Amino acid sequence: MQVVNQLEMKIEKGSVMAVLGANGAGKSSLIMALAGHVDIKQGDVEYDAQNITSAPPMERVKKGIALVPEGRRLFKSLTVYENLVVGGYITDRKKSQSNIEKVLSIFPRLDERLKQNAGSLSGGEQQMLAIARALMTEPKLLLIDELSLGLMPKAIDTCYEVIKELNDQGLTILLVEQSTSRALEVSDSVIVLESGNTVWQGSSRQAENSSDFIDSILGLKSSHQAEF
Repeated sequence: MQVVNQLEMKIEKGSVMAVLGANGAGKSSLIMALAGHVDIKQGDVEYDAQNITSAPPMERVKKGIALVPEGRRLFKSLTVYENLVVGGYITDRKKSQSNIEKVLSIFPRLDERLKQNAGSLSGGEQQMLAIARALMTEPKLLLIDELSLGLMPKAIDTCYEVIKELNDQGLTILLVEQSTSRALEVSDSVIVLESGNTVWQGSSRQAENSSDFIDSILGLKSSHQAEF
């Protein structure tokens, strides 16, 4: 079954692109395809001037692409520290330890939970750990699937603050979201999917003022009553 059709997109280096749409729109399929976990029947994926369409997930990680999957997918029986160590598997021990110190400086809460099993963490803490684990690979492109799904507002705020901080440091980010307002706050560009097709694409500034954009997200005929 083909979930995403005739999609053409380009993520500018150092930018944040938001992928928006309702459940079943094809957002997760898109991001999993970019990470190499879903086969592409037609078209190509180019990264850093290289065609990586047939590259397996491991090779993409080595090239600088890291995924924060929907639902976190942590090793819940392992500690926070052990999850980070697993995340740094492509680096040597010395580099891995240095990266652990870096991600703990970004997420001080995880430093306090270092010896706890990942399964005992709150949803927000688990999302922090999922992001930290991805950062252990020293990515150039970070793919984040459903950042705010199921999280309390305070945890969402923390995660979005980190996203902004990482982008300010030059990290390129592709963010799949259902929260339109939060995604527009941090993104430079937006692509909207519906039933696997692109129904709107443009800058975040254009999106905020585009009735077509609001129609595509909310299915409205008029944008005047819509608020973000």
